[in-house]
Amino acid sequence: MTINGEPVATEETLPVINPATEEVIAHVPNATVQDLHAAVKSARAAFSRWSSTSIDERSEFLCKLGDAISANREELATLLTLEMGRPSAAARGEIDGASYWLKEVAKQRLKREVIEETENHLVERYYTPLGVVGAIVPWNFPFALSIWKIAPALLAGNTVVVKPSPYTPLTALKIGEIASEILPAGVLNVVSGGDDLGRWITEHPDVNKISFTGSTATGKKVMQSAASHLKRVTLELGGNDAAIVLPDADPAKIAKPLFWAAFRNTAQVCIATKRMYVHEDIYDAFLAELVNFAKDVKVGNGSDPATDLGPIQNKMQYEKVIDLIEDTKRIGANIVLGGEIEDQPGYFIPVTIVDNPPEDSRVVVEEAFGPVLPVLKYRDYDDVIARVNNTKYGLGGSIWGNDIEMAKSIAERLETGTVWINEVSVLSPHYPFGGHKESGLGIEHSLDGLAEYTNSKTIMINKRK
Repeated sequence: MTINGEPVATEETLPVINPATEEVIAHVPNATVQDLHAAVKSARAAFSRWSSTSIDERSEFLCKLGDAISANREELATLLTLEMGRPSAAARGEIDGASYWLKEVAKQRLKREVIEETENHLVERYYTPLGVVGAIVPWNFPFALSIWKIAPALLAGNTVVVKPSPYTPLTALKIGEIASEILPAGVLNVVSGGDDLGRWITEHPDVNKISFTGSTATGKKVMQSAASHLKRVTLELGGNDAAIVLPDADPAKIAKPLFWAAFRNTAQVCIATKRMYVHEDIYDAFLAELVNFAKDVKVGNGSDPATDLGPIQNKMQYEKVIDLIEDTKRIGANIVLGGEIEDQPGYFIPVTIVDNPPEDSRVVVEEAFGPVLPVLKYRDYDDVIARVNNTKYGLGGSIWGNDIEMAKSIAERLETGTVWINEVSVLSPHYPFGGHKESGLGIEHSLDGLAEYTNSKTIMINKRK
């Protein structure tokens, strides 16, 4: 671990398992509550100095960290493949994306806002840092999501304690090691451990904000725990994103992008397309194109350059996805591709596509977070909008077709934080991103996301003498 700029080991450790082989590849520290206290104490001590540096200086530090990540690209990508199962090319892409993200966030500025200025009165709005940020990171994008939290938190003048998932701690721990050579001691601390560590962070009286990405069920617990000290929270939670394919769409043209919308990273993506609604006029043609493309996608060990999709990251999620497939079989739904699990090492599940299952079936209602996709038929727009919105989730969605005005009118009626038209999963440090309903609380990215790491302060001056 990295605490106050120094490497810290623990007597007790946790194993890290390669999901492609089920072999233990490393042991990492299992932090005690005393270790967490030390990390928070160092972050608190560093805060006054870090927050008083200019934003331009903090920006330079972020750029240096981005350069250092690029310099360590191959080692970081290898670690990511080993701990996550990510195919090598995609792992390098995540590392490159994180470096880019740091440098783009470094350009952002929250400017003082003059609300009123008269001869006798001045009202200005300022943004001030919160203090110590606890960043709790999931296992599906362990490197990128760490950076998504670290970059705006540090730029805003906060100090940070990062807790990676116990399933994928290696790349986050490496961030701490790299950053210790660049950032002042205590500005960025990285601690590893189990579920108790997450609870200790959310309950800690000297942590001022929690930024959490993960399941909706855990997000509710985080919010309850953070309430004890009225911590600020940003929660990016689960989703059951739908794609709507209009009748004028070209099945041959959209099958490939919609396949990757659903199955990228073995569908372990919060904004993956998890339900696909296709107009009945083109349903059969589209389903045939989708299945035909999927047949040539290789599932395997991420270290093999020929692999397109890796394993499910951990055994718990693997068993959940298998149970979902078995339930789909029990109800008699038509599985047109996949659905059979081979007896082999690793948490591998084949691409599985289900033909028009019942709307109330588990494979439609639940967030699979694995490579199982229901493709559903619809006739009219009011019907499909009602079906898409009939969920507790509201993260994202997409619409595909040539009638842009119709797509926009549908987009405005979807109860989600983001809607893409003829594209999907397009994210940027400069585009606001957040969920509606039980998909989250608060905004990430853009100046709105940066502001979430600050307090708003209003200063009023009576200029009369």
